[in-house]
Amino acid sequence: MTLIETFTDYVLNKKSLKDYVQYRKTTKERGEFNDAKLIQAQENLDRLKNEEPEVYEAMYATLNAIYIRNSGLTIEYPLEFVHQILKMYTGSLSPRDIHAEYTRVLDHYHHNA
Repeated sequence: MTLIETFTDYVLNKKSLKDYVQYRKTTKERGEFNDAKLIQAQENLDRLKNEEPEVYEAMYATLNAIYIRNSGLTIEYPLEFVHQILKMYTGSLSPRDIHAEYTRVLDHYHHNA
């Protein structure tokens, strides 16, 4: 299994990204995110799950809907998901706002792919 396939497995199956960081240290491949970003993403996911479980589930439901459409490069789906998670709790947008922005991806995501 390639590193991106392993990363995808961790994201899709709601596995700890902190565990993924440890796994990645056993490989010679480089990932898209550095360790600190992945740890921050997991902390954001944990906070979201505790504080707003409906948004947490909705984010994953949107990710699954994107996969079902399968209208682009599947490698990008988990990467974009983590990018959205990293936006949470850093600016003025609430997690609900970020989810709303993320769902708009379904309207045009890789529309011309």
